[in-house]
Amino acid sequence: MSDEHGPRRRAPGAFDLPGTKPPRQPETREDAAHAPPRMPRSIGAVATIEFDPDEAIDEDVSANGEPEIETGRRFSFGKLLAASLGLLLSIGVGLAIDAIVRDVFARSEWLGWTALALAVLALFALLAIVIREIVGLMRLAAVDRERKRALAAYRGDSLPEAKLAVATLETLLSGRPETALGRAEMATLKDEVFDGADLVALAEEHMLGPLDAKARALVLASAKRVSVVTAVSPKALVDVAYVVFENVKLIRKMADLYGARPGTLGLVKLTRDVLGHLAVTGSIAVGDSLVQQVIGHGLAARLSQRLGEGVVNGLLTARVGLAAMDLCRPLPFLRAKRPRIGAILSELTAHSGIETPAGKRT
Repeated sequence: MSDEHGPRRRAPGAFDLPGTKPPRQPETREDAAHAPPRMPRSIGAVATIEFDPDEAIDEDVSANGEPEIETGRRFSFGKLLAASLGLLLSIGVGLAIDAIVRDVFARSEWLGWTALALAVLALFALLAIVIREIVGLMRLAAVDRERKRALAAYRGDSLPEAKLAVATLETLLSGRPETALGRAEMATLKDEVFDGADLVALAEEHMLGPLDAKARALVLASAKRVSVVTAVSPKALVDVAYVVFENVKLIRKMADLYGARPGTLGLVKLTRDVLGHLAVTGSIAVGDSLVQQVIGHGLAARLSQRLGEGVVNGLLTARVGLAAMDLCRPLPFLRAKRPRIGAILSELTAHSGIETPAGKRT
């Protein structure tokens, strides 16, 4: 039989080498039944995952300067429509005023002269408003030119361009009492020999240092107000209205602080530029970055819904304020340290009275 089917193969087996370990005794079912029960184990040190604040964008902006927003000049039918309707409305208002003055003259001569004087005063006020808006737009453009000039002088290490940039900066900040000491210190260094980059850096330190500290305080105060109002307001519409109001007020204060002082049209333009700056740098994202910043401080399990909304809205206001600081500052952040959103978050949560996982207040 074995010749027909070939040699029978041996089944594999396991062997213990002599001298390595004692022979293993087979475990019987009785041994397993009488074995003592294993005590439950608990994991002692559990690593807590903490996310660092998302400051990669801040570091990139402080190292390379804020990104330039290209605004191409091209024909727009919307602008043509707005200009045409504006001129048509102006003609209509002028004709209506002329008709009113003529009618009043027909009724009484002295009332006609009174109406004419009021029309002249209204025209004078309109011209003053237009001039004020134009001057505000020119100041914004001057701040933007100064920032570009100073950045070019710093990167090119050009002493003549640096002197021109410092002189322009002194003119822009001449109305700010916080910069008086810095301007006096720069005046004492006028005859010293510096490189172009060092001269611009000294101007940034002496003249913009006090303004930067005040700007950071403005951002933090606005963020705290937004967080508190959002946490206590009963309606979402109130939240949205107050957040918009506080952000616009913060942008205006930031512009006034750095010497831009825009009018109404200038404020609209600056607000649009701030939103564009946020979109370019990615700082307006409400998703992962803000959530990670909140979770990274151990707040996720300890925040009520309203308090969490307050912290997030406060962070958004802080980001708007920092973007406005980038655009209103006459010099880019060269050697000065740009304010970090993580530090503002720490102070914001400390203001809210939130505790960290270690039991300490953040």
